[in-house]
Amino acid sequence: MSDWTIFRLFEIAEIYISNVDKKSRKGQTPIQLCNYMDVYSNEYITSQIEFMKSTANQSEIDKFKIQCGDVIITKDSETPYDIGIPATVTEDIPNLVCGYHLALIRPKNKIIDSIYLSKQLASDSSVNYFSKMAAGSTRYGLSNGSIMGTPILVLPKKQQKKVARILFALDQTIEKTEALIQKYQQIKKGLMHDLFTRGVTPDGKLRPTRGQAPELYKKTPIGWFPKEWNCINLGQMADIVSGITLSSKTSSIKTLSVPYLRVANVQDGYLDLTEIKKVNVDPKTFENLVLKPGDVLMNEGGDFDKLGRGTVWQGEIEGCIHQNHVFRVRVNRKVLRPFYLAFWSESFLGKRYFVLSSKQSTNLASINSTQLKAYPIVIPDVMEQKRIEQRVRSVNHKIGSLNAQLSKFVQQKAGLMEDLLSGKVSVIVDK
Repeated sequence: MSDWTIFRLFEIAEIYISNVDKKSRKGQTPIQLCNYMDVYSNEYITSQIEFMKSTANQSEIDKFKIQCGDVIITKDSETPYDIGIPATVTEDIPNLVCGYHLALIRPKNKIIDSIYLSKQLASDSSVNYFSKMAAGSTRYGLSNGSIMGTPILVLPKKQQKKVARILFALDQTIEKTEALIQKYQQIKKGLMHDLFTRGVTPDGKLRPTRGQAPELYKKTPIGWFPKEWNCINLGQMADIVSGITLSSKTSSIKTLSVPYLRVANVQDGYLDLTEIKKVNVDPKTFENLVLKPGDVLMNEGGDFDKLGRGTVWQGEIEGCIHQNHVFRVRVNRKVLRPFYLAFWSESFLGKRYFVLSSKQSTNLASINSTQLKAYPIVIPDVMEQKRIEQRVRSVNHKIGSLNAQLSKFVQQKAGLMEDLLSGKVSVIVDK
């Protein structure tokens, strides 16, 4: 720790609190405006960001024009933990001006590296400092004095550069992995559309499109599909049961304490079992509601993205039941495979029904068991269903592998920041 020196931010950087708002005014100069979300959502400010178009007067441009090497932090927010979020400017961007609710920090280059400073501002010690200094009740903000007085642990410049290189390289790896995940998610959307409208023939190929071979298709109530497929309502192929109402009382003297699934546990294509709660039920209720491997879980309602999403239960927790806001769908496997149903409900075709038929209020939607029983699903024979599942599983496996890598990189970064920015680990550079 002997190499470390504590400086206040004003000693190692110039600080400018922006007052440039989003309004465009006649007679002012057109600019690109770097606003709150540009900083909050990005660790690095680059020309790849689509900045807002606005105007500013010349004195504002002169004072708040952003340069390569600047660090920008969020100054105001609705919570004390969303202030002080930093981003580093890594290139000169024409006519880019720092907007309102932000502080522009220009490091004194002889003392501190900009990326190193940004990482120090994102460290646990800075986060704790900003949350303590935040003033407000419904909206929080940092005063000019609290920003200027931010304590920063500073290493000699060579060590700073090494820390910055390590963390920047890891950030690039994280960014590339996130981009790959987005790419494969887009590939999956297109793949699922093709699979659920064209299918997979026994030789492992997609059928020609309807435009290429119209004779292979027929019209159904929900669109054009291969002529061998049938459009059947879910209620004709499955037993659909709502779960336990938590406020209900049991009349039985003997009760069982059992785990149950909530809407939060049933995600789109997977289960989040991080937090599992328990409920007391009588033995008969437990027997009626206990989940079996192959049951498909579908949500009754909530946010639009939660509505109807399907996940296959594979016996992850023994003796588990489900809440009334989660439907259990037990399919007739001679006709419909569980994973085919789950993947169908994840596709655009499956989600469209829930959006159009649900009861909707502000940002919320819900379906009832009658609507779920009437859910139209277009199905091939079970062997083709299996071939379709295998294709979806293949891209899911790729996305899952990338997500696991991303989680590992994020954990590595958190550990390195804790070690390299706190003085716990010495930073050694080649002489």
